[in-house]
Amino acid sequence: MRVVLAEDLHLLREGLVHLLRAHGFEVVAAVESGPELLAALVGERPDVAVVDVRLPPTFTDEGLQAALAARRRVPGLPVLVLSQHVEQLYARELLADGSGGVGYLLKDRVFNGEQFVDAVRRVAAGGTAMDPEVIARLLASNSRNEPLGQLTPREREVLELMAEGRSNAAIGQRLFLSDSAVGKHTANIFAKLGLAPSDDDNRRVLAVLAFLGSRPS
Repeated sequence: MRVVLAEDLHLLREGLVHLLRAHGFEVVAAVESGPELLAALVGERPDVAVVDVRLPPTFTDEGLQAALAARRRVPGLPVLVLSQHVEQLYARELLADGSGGVGYLLKDRVFNGEQFVDAVRRVAAGGTAMDPEVIARLLASNSRNEPLGQLTPREREVLELMAEGRSNAAIGQRLFLSDSAVGKHTANIFAKLGLAPSDDDNRRVLAVLAFLGSRPS
């Protein structure tokens, strides 16, 4: 699996390169600035990009801007944001095209290498891997969205755990629900969000994107 990595801190960048290679990834580019990132993403067209938000030259939002620009030129490019900051506007824009393959993790809440590598693999496969803090920030600004307002508190809990990338079995264990109960909640979520029957994995991603990416009404 081919990866492009963008991180301005040299030691962290090298550490991530070593970790990814140790788990069988091919790091085709490891860059430290926004312009370098955009060039690498468009030129290499990797299976997944791992991107810090704030990169040189201005250390504001170059990483996300480069990722967004690359997704416009390479539709569906999977992007995992790994940052110290939650940039709500750009996180929402990253989710807005509905193509899946999106993750947003906070550096100080990634507790081990396996957690990080699992997130990279899920995003590369077209799924989602969202930190609960990112979910909470996005939900706070989506509280008036009409379709989301139809969800029950339990359905919102199930959908939040979907956004983290958890399977139905993992959701059931977390919420002390049976498999059939999780399946019922999932079906209700799909119906309330207007998602027609299709491949379940695809509908899960679409539900998460609708949940997190919709703008407040």
